[in-house]
Amino acid sequence: MPENARRRRSPAQRRGDQPTRHNPSRSSNRNQSRNSPRNQSRRPRPTHSARPAQPEPYAELDLALSEAAARPEPEVQTFDELGLPPRLIEALAKRDIGVPFAIQRRALPDALAGRDVLGRAQTGSGKTLAFGLPLLTRLAGADAGRPGRKAPRGLVLVPTRELAQQVADVLGPLGRALGVSVMTVYGGVAYSRQISRLRDGVDLVVATPGRLIDLMDQNACTLSEVEITVLDEADHMADLGFMPAVTRILDATPAGGQRMLFSATLDRRVGELVTRYLSDPALHAVAPQPEAASLAEYRVLVVPDQPEKLAVAAELA
Repeated sequence: MPENARRRRSPAQRRGDQPTRHNPSRSSNRNQSRNSPRNQSRRPRPTHSARPAQPEPYAELDLALSEAAARPEPEVQTFDELGLPPRLIEALAKRDIGVPFAIQRRALPDALAGRDVLGRAQTGSGKTLAFGLPLLTRLAGADAGRPGRKAPRGLVLVPTRELAQQVADVLGPLGRALGVSVMTVYGGVAYSRQISRLRDGVDLVVATPGRLIDLMDQNACTLSEVEITVLDEADHMADLGFMPAVTRILDATPAGGQRMLFSATLDRRVGELVTRYLSDPALHAVAPQPEAASLAEYRVLVVPDQPEKLAVAAELA
């Protein structure tokens, strides 16, 4: 009989009608397979309790600012007591500015001493003079006349062109009293006018990040001689997406210069600027003032005819 014929199984065996013999070795192998490390790895992992909430980044710095706001106010009544130059005090007096605001009383001594400053204050709290007065004082007191030097030595970064113009409107007249020139750099103005002004030489530039980057890319403005840099409303700049431009600008200024940062809030992005660019800053803050709620009365006049509408409009005008 051929070999392959002897190995052919019966139909009953192919259908499984005959009981199979138990093989202990095969059962043992199956049990070992079930208990193998590969199968054990498929078992559900034990659940772990949730990790405790981590503190927010820079929470300690924010807490330190709150503690600074709670400190007693310095007993200072006039700008003369803060050590400003007489010419600057006279220029302030001509504008009926004689009593410093809270943030000015707190921040001015450290800023005038050349320290880096981190300030937390709301819009309208007087922070423009808090950084502007020491900025002008330093620019007026050093390198008088600046023979042969035209690059700016002071820089104020702001988020919007409106704020840039407001800052320049405050600091420009005070700067002229000290012989310090101030110019604005923001979009919506012809490049040629700003480039020409920079080539003529300027002491202080008040700029928005986007336009300043454009001028730097055109080699129309260098920040290599900047001695004091101010970031005003840093949180607003972060909200507008200016952080990459801000960091590039700060990297272009000398590392040893004085830096001041003012912001109404301190989130992660602003906190990163503080830790990266400010060296042992003096912390100064004022508590936000609650806004008084005001009631408004509205009236709706229904006037059907055109002549009557004109009569009502003329009366209200």
